[in-house]
Amino acid sequence: MSEKEHSSGQKAANPVPGKLKKTIVMVGMMGAGKTAVGRALAARLNVPFLDSDHEIEAAANMTIPEIFARDGEPFFRQKERQVIARLLEEERGILSTGGGAFLAEENREVITGKGVSVWLNADLEVLWNRVRHRDTRPLLRTADPHATLSGLYEARVPFYSQADLAVVSDGQAAIETMVDRVLEALKARPDVLEWK
Repeated sequence: MSEKEHSSGQKAANPVPGKLKKTIVMVGMMGAGKTAVGRALAARLNVPFLDSDHEIEAAANMTIPEIFARDGEPFFRQKERQVIARLLEEERGILSTGGGAFLAEENREVITGKGVSVWLNADLEVLWNRVRHRDTRPLLRTADPHATLSGLYEARVPFYSQADLAVVSDGQAAIETMVDRVLEALKARPDVLEWK
């Protein structure tokens, strides 16, 4: 037995995340956990947490449902593109995006160019269980919200699957466990996160 093996006595602990070199952008469906996991990840890495929807609401002094109602989805998507580009330029941290943000090619390109996209991949039933009791989702204000969510899911998964990294959000894991999963996935990207 070598001295190194003897002194440690066991397998080395997981490496500790160090310096963040690029913004980590959380993408995925509404209800996937982008905000909750993003906040916890930012706290773990001691970096700012940014939320594109919150930034849009602050700039407009309106909620997202109000923006959709007054100005329509195309206007909202235009503002979303501007905000995401600005946040990626201004500050390094964890950025949570709205469910539709990653569908726009312009957003995917700027996210891949300036940061790294992490898809929180949750299946339809996990998403439905998380969003069905909330009235804050303008796209689900329909006669059959489950069918609407199902249609959005089918349409959007091909876009989310283009993300740089994917992490399963199974609806069972605690938020801190989800953070561990994201960090594990990020080990494949030393251009994004240094390890101590």
